[in-house]
This record gives sequence, C-alpha cells and structure tokens, in this order.
Amino acid sequence: MKIKKLIYPAAAGLFLSLLPTGCSLQYDPEDTYSDVTEGVTEEAEEVVFKDKAAVESYMTSIYKKITDRQEHWYLDQLLIADCHSDNAYVGTTGAEVVPYEDNSIEGSNSVIARDWSRFLEDAAVATKMIQNLDKVQDGSLSEAEQNRYSAQARIFRAMIWFDMVRLWGSIPVITVSAGNITADNVDEMYGAYFPEQNTIEEAYAAIEADLLFGEQWAPEVTSDKTLFTKGVAHAYLAKVYAEKTLRNYDKVIEYADKCAADGYDLLDDFSTLWAAPAPGFEPVRDTKESILEGHFFTGAGNWCTWMYGAPVDNPSNNFTWAKWVTPSRDLTRLFEQNGDTKRYNETVAWYGCTWSNYYPADNYAFMYKCRSSYSSIIKCRYADILLLKAEALIMKGDLTGAADIIDRIRQRAGIAKLTSDKKSSQQALLNAYLDERRMELALEGQRWFDLCRLDKVEEVMNAVYAKDSGRHAQRSPYNQFSYLLPIPQGAIDQNSNLVQTPGY
Repeated sequence: MKIKKLIYPAAAGLFLSLLPTGCSLQYDPEDTYSDVTEGVTEEAEEVVFKDKAAVESYMTSIYKKITDRQEHWYLDQLLIADCHSDNAYVGTTGAEVVPYEDNSIEGSNSVIARDWSRFLEDAAVATKMIQNLDKVQDGSLSEAEQNRYSAQARIFRAMIWFDMVRLWGSIPVITVSAGNITADNVDEMYGAYFPEQNTIEEAYAAIEADLLFGEQWAPEVTSDKTLFTKGVAHAYLAKVYAEKTLRNYDKVIEYADKCAADGYDLLDDFSTLWAAPAPGFEPVRDTKESILEGHFFTGAGNWCTWMYGAPVDNPSNNFTWAKWVTPSRDLTRLFEQNGDTKRYNETVAWYGCTWSNYYPADNYAFMYKCRSSYSSIIKCRYADILLLKAEALIMKGDLTGAADIIDRIRQRAGIAKLTSDKKSSQQALLNAYLDERRMELALEGQRWFDLCRLDKVEEVMNAVYAKDSGRHAQRSPYNQFSYLLPIPQGAIDQNSNLVQTPGY
C-alpha cells in the first residue's frame, strides 16, 4: 500500500479553510484539546503532547466529534443512505439536498463538499494522535497505554475511511504526519499536502489494519457505549468483510459471533431503543443492543432533533420550516404490507405542520428515531450485525440458519415468521432479507449502502419513482456509475492530484 502523508491540522489550516463547506448549519464546536502546539524540543520538533493529561484531553476531543459534528456523522448519512434511496424524501427544499432525491448530484454539491472536508479533518485529528503517542514529552505513557489510546483513535479513523470509501471509492489514505511548509521545501512538500488517491483496495486494507489493531488493543466492552472498544472493532470488521472489496462471509459470521460473545444482544422490546421519557427522567441509553452511540442530556441540547420534526420535549422549538428526511410512501407501504405496526410507529410519526411539500400539512410524516434533545444517536447496534450474519449465511447457502435469524428479528417486531415462499430459494430469501433490513434499520443510515453492497441500486432505484407518487421526478437513471458520489469540485480545484469519480 502506498503511504501518504497527513494534512497536518496545525500547518494545513489554510488549506483546509480553502475547501468549500457549503454548510447552511455551520456548527463548529470548540474541542477540549487545543490544536495550538505545546512547544518545541531542542531539535526544533513540535511537542504535540507534553504529558498524559494532554493525551487524555485530546482523546476527549476525538470522542466529542461524534456528538458535536453531527452534520456529516449523522444528518448527511441519513440524507445519503435514506433520502438517496427509497426510504425517504429529502423533506426540505434547496439545491444542496434535492439532488439526493432526484439523482442529480454533481461535484459542486455543497453537502458533498462539507462531508469530504470534515471527514479528512477528522482523519487528520486521529492520525495526529496515532503518530505522536510515543513522543509524549515527559515519557509518562507506558507502551500498553500508548497502544490503548492508539487503538481508539484507529477505530475512529477506520470508521471515517469506511464511510469515505463507500461514498467516493478512491480516497487519500493519509497515515503519516507532514512537516511545516517553508519557502525552501514547498515543492517537496506539495505531495504531502495535496495527495493522490489510494485505490479502493488500498483503502480497505488500511481500514482492516486499523480495526485489527483496535481489536487487539482497544478497551474491553463496558456499559458505556460511547467508547471505541473491542466490540466496536468487532462490529465494524463484520461490516467491512461484508463489502465487495474484502468480502469474506466466514469472517462476517466470525465477527458477528464475537459481538454476541461481547455481550451484545437484541432488546426484548424494539420500542425501548427509541424511548424518550418525560423531561426530568433519564432516557434509555447504553442498552445491550447498542454498540456505539452518542449521548445528549436534558438541558445540553441536540440540534439534530429539530432537523427531523417537533422534539417531544419542546415541540415548538424551530418548528417553522420544512424538515429533512421525510419518510417515503414506499417505506410506509412496506411496513403496512408486513403488518409491522411496532417498527412503523417507532420510525414514523404523523402530525400537523405548516408546509405541504410531500404530504398534506394537517397529516404529515416525520422521521421519529431522534425525537428529543436528550435522545442518543445510535451509530451502530447489534441488529445490524446480526442481520449481516444472516446475509453471510444466505450467500453460503445456509438458508435455514439465515431464516432463523430473520424470524428472530421479525418476532421481536411482533410480526409473523417468513412464509415458505420467502424461503424457497436463495434469491427469494435475499429479497426478504433486504426488506427486513429496510424495516429494522429504516432511517438509520443503512439502506443505500445495502443496495450498493448487493448490487441492487439500478433494480430498486430505477423502479421506485413509478410506484412512489410523492418523489421528485427522476433527473437521470441509476447506472454502474451511481454507486459512488462525485469528489467535490472545489477539492479537485485545490488539489490537481485528485481525479474525479468515473461518470461525473
């Protein structure tokens, strides 16, 4: 694998600031750790961490990114995975979001620009920690502590690269810090600050390596599901091995089983996952089903809530404009056809508003899986991993084992087991499996990636416009180039080494 150098935050601030963000909801929280350097050594090398406290502070700043930078970690993931699929309409209006629904995304899209730049920034932050843990100035970190911090940062970085490679394919896999640019070395350093892309295969190899390091050295699974633990590494290894590039269904099963051994399991009641009790009572969080989540608390706020509807703890808060991620008629029809009342009621809420973009204003559909300012964001949960095991079993020909898993999920939702015709062939069960993932994980940022992983984009998406009367008209057909998004044109303008995604 080719090794690239890191766009170093302290030295490359100007470069990062030049990347277009196009963000209508600029939200840039202050991290606990300051990016200002902590001095230099006698050899004029930057001191990144002077002691263990500085490392802890920096680690805290990494964890805060899950909750404080929700636009690309959560909001845009739903826009891409649910609104760019058959699960949802974009909900609001505007040039930056409608293309996800009508399939007219271009490199000038501001959401793409925001996500590209923020993912790279987050990866740079993780790499800065990884590269400097053995240089703590006072020598206070043991080797075991270095490995533990590095493992958490590597899991975080692997998650970033996993999102990026599924969105864009060839991406810069930047693993080594670059030095400061001076007038004397600008030609030499150009490639470090403006890197070429790695191949998809190289990106997945780097993701796998980081997750395997995390599996070995990350903290054990605890009751705190906000941490990058061994369990998170196991879950993401299951997801990575299901993808075409590293596809290994035996590994998917192995790591799904490791998640079960870690203590993850389905909750008895699906609705518990999304419960939002009255203010003053703690919401349900850190359940046995949750693998990774971000926490919010009463009084602290969660602006993402009011992007999707009227927060149950403050219904009038910012409820004056059309919301994002409006559940589609095609999705609600699937729930109804399966008699799936429980998951439907936990996914979609109907009430009145003052706009009528997709439904009559007096009875409008809203995304309901983030419903209060103190609801957790569940980034990964066991049902996703368990269903991936079912996918692996289907592909290996164990239809009975796969059907048993799907039936377990269905019974938890209070609906009947699969009928015999749904289990009659590998293709029939695969179709039933995709429907099951769609209902179970609706509006959780999974659907588009499921269609891509199983080569279903053209089949599903070119048909949905005719049967879903509420969607914006299709601007262009889905084809072999639709599986990946364009690289932001602004990033290409800044970095001539970047090559646009084929088809754009």
